[in-house]
Amino acid sequence: MNKEKLLQLKIGLVLAGLGNLSKIFAVQTFAAKNFKITPEQFTVLAMLYENHGVYQRQLSALTLKDRPNISRIVSILEKMGYIERVEDVNVRKVHKLYVTEEGKKVYDEALPVILSIWEETIEGISEEDLEKFHQVHLKLRKNLLSKVNIQI
Repeated sequence: MNKEKLLQLKIGLVLAGLGNLSKIFAVQTFAAKNFKITPEQFTVLAMLYENHGVYQRQLSALTLKDRPNISRIVSILEKMGYIERVEDVNVRKVHKLYVTEEGKKVYDEALPVILSIWEETIEGISEEDLEKFHQVHLKLRKNLLSKVNIQI
């Protein structure tokens, strides 16, 4: 594709804008439901729910959030009693992260709302178009992941 066409498409700007709109929609929906956590905190909680006992650095890579941001979110979730740090028996001063029973309740409460947000987001888009979008997304992701250095 020529550079003029690439400039017109503004792929990075379009993707960032879509991400921002998605975040705003989720934040507004969570606020309307009076959830005790934010969508960003839910993302971290969900990753821990799906990946029991990961290290904070691994969590950073899984969520593509920088370490200071992950540290802040982990601390908040821990204070709320939704996750716990358990010292790794093999490595001193290193902790694995786990979702608590209270965290599982919050996850179960928020999950239907997240699914609803996603359903509203894809409203009016055919399954075929969604599959094409997903395939393009995977290719874009693969291209970008091969170009960046994500430290864990």
